[in-house]
Amino acid sequence: MFLPGYASDMEGTKALALDAFAEARGLAMLRFDYSGTGFSEGQFEDGKLGGWLDEALHLLDTLIEGPVILAGSSMGGWIALLMARHRPDRVAALVGIAAAPDFTDWGYSDREKRILREQGRVEEPNPYGPEPQVTTFGFWESGESLRLLHQPIAVECPVRLVHGDADNDVPVSVAVKTMRQLRSADVQLLVVKGGDHRLSAPRQIDAILRTVAGLLETIA
Repeated sequence: MFLPGYASDMEGTKALALDAFAEARGLAMLRFDYSGTGFSEGQFEDGKLGGWLDEALHLLDTLIEGPVILAGSSMGGWIALLMARHRPDRVAALVGIAAAPDFTDWGYSDREKRILREQGRVEEPNPYGPEPQVTTFGFWESGESLRLLHQPIAVECPVRLVHGDADNDVPVSVAVKTMRQLRSADVQLLVVKGGDHRLSAPRQIDAILRTVAGLLETIA
């Protein structure tokens, strides 16, 4: 099950590569768009982290049978961790790809947080497209209520974190802290030299797919 990042969708390079990987091995694969993104109905600015978490849990509960490996990109890695905490009996393993838990905390300056509280939204330049990247107070507040890194993370399944050392959006230090806070004894962090936040270059995709393949052997 692939979980996209903030303002991303199920048609990204990593999602499609994982889909092809699963098909080649005869495995079921679920890709989806959060409400307000991609092909899903709704307005993006109405989206909240808690609401998108609920959508992902609903799909896990209603569309997938048996154990599942969650693969979450950026914000999707945060949602994957929350899902594994909520459904320990369903989540067999987890892959965080440039995972960004708690980014509503460390990802915004004090000034931006003040603007969110006072004006209800912040617009920032978007390095991946012409439209500005918008964060609403509703999303930010929801994220703050679901922070994980301030205490041990009650996830016991195998976890693999893949992170680029040139990620300017999510510092490698976030991955290191996530690794240390996870309760699971089976956690590995793969740091990809030269990898940016997208981790979409062919050799970076290969690293992600090798990571998933290794997990499949671990939980078989």
